[in-house]
Amino acid sequence: MPGNPSAAAPRPPATLRAFFGRGGGLAKALGNFEYRSGQWEMAEAVERALAERRHLLVEAGTGTGKTLAYLAPVLASGRRVLISTGTKNLQDQLMHKDIPLLARAVGRELKAVCLKGRNNYACRAKISDLERQPALLGLADLDRYRHIRAWAEETATGDRAELEDLPEVSPLWERLNARRDACTGSKCRCFDDCFLTAMRQRAMEADLVVANHHLFFADLAIKSRDLPGVLPPYEAVVLDEAHELEDIAGQYFGVGLSNLQLQDLAADGAALAKFVAAGNGEVANTAGQGWLLPLQHAAEAGGQLFAALAAEGEGRAPLRDRAAFVTAHRSAFDRLRGGLAAAEAGMEALRPAPEELEPLLRRVRDTAARVEYLFTGEAEGVVFWHERRGRGVYLQATPIAVAALLEERLFAATDTVILTSATLAIEGRFDYVRQRLGVPHGGERVVVSPFDYEQQTLLYLPEDLPDPRTPEFAAAAAEEIAAILQCSQGRAFVLSTSYEQMRELHRRLAPRLPFPTLLQGEAPRHILLERFRQTPGAVLFATSSFWQGVDVQGEQLSCVIVDKLPFAAPNDPVLEARIRAMQAEGRNAFMELQLPQAVLALKQGFGRLIRSRSDRGVLALLDGRVLRQRYGSVFLQSLPPYRRTRQLSEVKAFFAAETGPGSRAENEARA
Repeated sequence: MPGNPSAAAPRPPATLRAFFGRGGGLAKALGNFEYRSGQWEMAEAVERALAERRHLLVEAGTGTGKTLAYLAPVLASGRRVLISTGTKNLQDQLMHKDIPLLARAVGRELKAVCLKGRNNYACRAKISDLERQPALLGLADLDRYRHIRAWAEETATGDRAELEDLPEVSPLWERLNARRDACTGSKCRCFDDCFLTAMRQRAMEADLVVANHHLFFADLAIKSRDLPGVLPPYEAVVLDEAHELEDIAGQYFGVGLSNLQLQDLAADGAALAKFVAAGNGEVANTAGQGWLLPLQHAAEAGGQLFAALAAEGEGRAPLRDRAAFVTAHRSAFDRLRGGLAAAEAGMEALRPAPEELEPLLRRVRDTAARVEYLFTGEAEGVVFWHERRGRGVYLQATPIAVAALLEERLFAATDTVILTSATLAIEGRFDYVRQRLGVPHGGERVVVSPFDYEQQTLLYLPEDLPDPRTPEFAAAAAEEIAAILQCSQGRAFVLSTSYEQMRELHRRLAPRLPFPTLLQGEAPRHILLERFRQTPGAVLFATSSFWQGVDVQGEQLSCVIVDKLPFAAPNDPVLEARIRAMQAEGRNAFMELQLPQAVLALKQGFGRLIRSRSDRGVLALLDGRVLRQRYGSVFLQSLPPYRRTRQLSEVKAFFAAETGPGSRAENEARA
């Protein structure tokens, strides 16, 4: 959302060149400064885009130092610029590493604010309410509640990231966080002392505001309904890790509902009734009769309806004929609608109505609207699909294309949008990302990595493996992986394109490998990564979530093995709908959509290996299609200039080399 243009004039490019040059401000702030021509090249491109008020696409190779390359010109521009990153972890890295470094380099304190989704912040009112009713807590949660209560008195942010011992999934935190569906806003007695209120006030006065893509697109979606946004006004935006944008935008421009949300609605209704009962038994009794029981009935009916959706098993599947589904499950559908309608009517009739009831009423209305749209609403340009994940069953409506939505709501409404990532270009061009995201005219820049890939890296494409789509592939791939790992002495990621293949390779290899093995799913991601870093010779078997956002420097990760070219499953309901839509327009969906997606995914996976000038290692791709099929050249020409081989003997020799050109010892000496 544009704000008022700043009168401050941008500094000339020469200022940035000096800042990033030898002996400049950055060199003085860094003890181990490395001059990178690509860093100031990117910084000047960002500065120019901000000054000329135009959009910019930048692919910045690994090691460029792209974060500082956009932070410095953003700060120098004097404009109100929002920075959005791919994950909360990257937000924390910006706040605790990159921005403090920039502050030292410019010689002054910077006001920076990190904004996350409401669920990440504590709610003072809920903490206070629970203190008055400790009987609502089990013994196991009582000590943790006391710890959170004491922390809330000391913290300046209320951000749960400060609670290092809080489990990733915490039912207690769900009762204490500031999520919108239980917030009374300015009516809350703690509004003036609210962590969110204070955070937004600081954001209005900050030099730098850092959000994440989920919050950014949630804000865009809210504003598209003419509602107040959650982010402060901005004139320009930098979207880091921009290769993720299409999927995230589709999620927030769509509509979703799950059985867990219905259960939470009924549970929060029951908790509210208990809270009201503590102060007014007559009101609580009326509430129980008027809206609590209908809510419980709606949740039960919804559970039956979503169980029917989940009958097809795990994974995503399209809901092709919604009318037939509703007809087949008419009783449960009508009871769900009727329960929500009765609960809404009961709450509207309740007098006097406690203020705490308003957020629950708002949620009931929103849930009823979602039920109507997802099961009976108009469906043009939207794909309806469902997915079962553990106890959760999710129904989602996703726009088939987000380009037009982004062009209208983002690129036309904001004069400068800078999209950057290490993986945006296909064969050096940005045609794919422009087409998928609706990016209009503007600048483009490919900044080459400073790493010497020809010396630091060997790309191994083994000969004569079966086609990865055949039943023989898994056994042959396991043998090849075992031979590669013997050369590397473990120290590897084995990345698969599916959970099934990951588990199969682990089953075949773990009992016979002389190296410690780790398997995705055995522990949370951050714990697995720490175990990998601390375990000599470890081999991690993983899938898509380890293809990006993972940084393991040094010899502990010396080999990355990818089983197949990472084409998305064509039966994914969203991809399937996009393919059909492109084919209906007479377009080549494989060349325009599926192939570019896979190329960017492979670049991300391979990007895990070389993270510094001293890193050295082997990338292995076990899919012979990259050499046999005509499209394979698109993959190879989009990758950095790796030295290539088809011989395992060269892999063995690469790891056996202790000294000489390109060895780890030489690279460490050069670094």
